[in-house]
Amino acid sequence: MSRDTAARHPVTTPPQEAEGGEDHHPGRASIDADCRFCEMTRQHHPQCARRLPKRIILVRHGESQGNLDMSAYTTTPDYRIPLTALGVEQARAAGRGILDVVASGGGNWKVYFYVSPYARTRATLREIGRAFPRDRVIGAREECRVREQDFGNFQVEERMRAVKETRQRFGRFFFRFPEGESAADVFDRVASFLESLWRDIDMGRLDQNPSCETNLVIVSHGLTSRVFLMKWFKWTVDQFERLNNFENCEFRVMQLGPGGEYSLLVHHTKEELEQWGMSPEMIADQQWRASANRRSWAEECSSFIDSFFEDPKDSSESSEDEEEEKENGKIKQLE
Repeated sequence: MSRDTAARHPVTTPPQEAEGGEDHHPGRASIDADCRFCEMTRQHHPQCARRLPKRIILVRHGESQGNLDMSAYTTTPDYRIPLTALGVEQARAAGRGILDVVASGGGNWKVYFYVSPYARTRATLREIGRAFPRDRVIGAREECRVREQDFGNFQVEERMRAVKETRQRFGRFFFRFPEGESAADVFDRVASFLESLWRDIDMGRLDQNPSCETNLVIVSHGLTSRVFLMKWFKWTVDQFERLNNFENCEFRVMQLGPGGEYSLLVHHTKEELEQWGMSPEMIADQQWRASANRRSWAEECSSFIDSFFEDPKDSSESSEDEEEEKENGKIKQLE
């Protein structure tokens, strides 16, 4: 354990029985008050280094030349496609909007940025960054795993139109572009990125000040951002297929609820989630997450079980009762 971590999370002695029958734990109050993870989960971890970010904000890049004219991909590599003038303005407006969100509670807050290596996402981040004072930015990192879905190399416009029509019939998640990727491939690298993200959180790389509220902003692409949400919230492929794409420079806020779970419904409204294509079941799950306690996840979260089983039994007792009724029926027939 590092010296900095040890200072924030001093090692304490095991609980001792104090007068009145209550556990007495030297340093417990200071540790629990200092550690958001302990506070949110109501669990005590004497050496806990995990401090959950207050928000994880996903942003799609601004309007690009490729959004305006698909023929741009025939002569310019996808990763070099620039923003349009409108895209630059959209990015600046998004920066002001994100600033309003993270500063809404006042107090001490900071942001950390992850960005796709594509020219349009880096340009979007550059314009978003204009809204933030330098002392509020912890850092920024280029993250290749949140890049755009790979559609192949130079793209022939007419051929790409035909391929995308085929994708609509085949299904967006599993369809693999010739010489490119499927959304399932994107899912795998997003899953890898999330492992690294949790490692950064666990090791305190994104949280330099115990009293500071940390916000993560991920500047990426439409499909990649939807896949990120799918992976995080454990949505099924069918649920992913329902989702509408992000608009240019639209951002969606995953915010930590009082029980320690992230939810889209802490910041956004039910109507917004409906517009994004989320089903009533998905919205109900977000409502649960907005106030749920992390410890109750296994007992209370359905994990969309109804999408896997048809008319599941409420309990094993009901099955036993049915078996008993069948046996009684057979006995009566024999009589």
